[in-house]
Amino acid sequence: MNAVAAAVAHVDTKALVQVEDLAKTFDVSLPWLNRVIERQPRTLLHAVDGVSFSIERGKTLALVGESGCGKSTVARLLTGLYTPTRGRVEFDGQDAHAAFNSSRGRALRKRVQMIFQDPYASLNPRWTVEAIVGEPLQEHGLVTERAALKARVGELLKSVGLSPLDMVKYPHQFSGGQRQRISIARALATAPEFLVCDEPTSALDVSVQAQVLNIMKDLQRERGLTYLFISHNLAVVRHVSDSVGVMYLGRLVEIADKASLFSAPRHPYTRMLLDAIPQMHAVGRARTPVQGEVPNPLNPPTGCSFHPRCPHANARCKAERPALLSIAGIQVACHAVEEGRI
Repeated sequence: MNAVAAAVAHVDTKALVQVEDLAKTFDVSLPWLNRVIERQPRTLLHAVDGVSFSIERGKTLALVGESGCGKSTVARLLTGLYTPTRGRVEFDGQDAHAAFNSSRGRALRKRVQMIFQDPYASLNPRWTVEAIVGEPLQEHGLVTERAALKARVGELLKSVGLSPLDMVKYPHQFSGGQRQRISIARALATAPEFLVCDEPTSALDVSVQAQVLNIMKDLQRERGLTYLFISHNLAVVRHVSDSVGVMYLGRLVEIADKASLFSAPRHPYTRMLLDAIPQMHAVGRARTPVQGEVPNPLNPPTGCSFHPRCPHANARCKAERPALLSIAGIQVACHAVEEGRI
């Protein structure tokens, strides 16, 4: 069974979002004349390479992994900011990318919104909060009258813990946590069903992170929102997610429910990430650092991309790419797990 067949075999009929064999390749070659003079071939970066998963309505899937593993590219593929090189994204039973590129795109974008990583860069510094949060309402024709627009913006600000009086202010007058609340209010303006959250708390202090995460969990309960939550902070992931996908060099290596992944991780890379987390009750125990360096994504290893760093790698791992298979209820792409060597 290959990776695509394995993913199709696990299609969830309750899934709001279904991703099958999603891939995105970027051409990062030198300009044509330079390549001719230096006799260099084209250079392709496989940022996302055959990712498959599903998210049930009202649930949260978290994607974790080291920087550069393709998490943010997945986020932009799901929101239509990038067009996939291959693969398919289904949203509520419809082909999302076909819809984004057709007359149905506007209707779909109302239902799918994104919260960006940096609250300092994602808000226009020349606009008031009223203009920032009100723009989606006007763009989609949801509110046309001036008084109704102010009232709706005020309601959205209250829903994220801010005051309606803040709508006359500019982004520079707010802290990082408050700016991210404004970003969340803007994302909620069109009453979306699915929110893609690209490391929404990574630029914030720890105490502020907790406030923003609690607001997001409360909104999910109240509105039945579905989240794709991208992070490299496993403590944050443990707090917000229902299930977790672990990415490495553009591929998913493990998908499991939160309890299973944190209590009994299967893939060696997942184990390595969890071993590196400081634990309060393990005072004096030496932490296991994440071994080795992430390989150059422009020249990835053959076979399993993790094999240069894996203590369980053998000849098969170096030659054959493992498929994402369901083993004891957990989807894992690892020859060692499949063969019972771990």
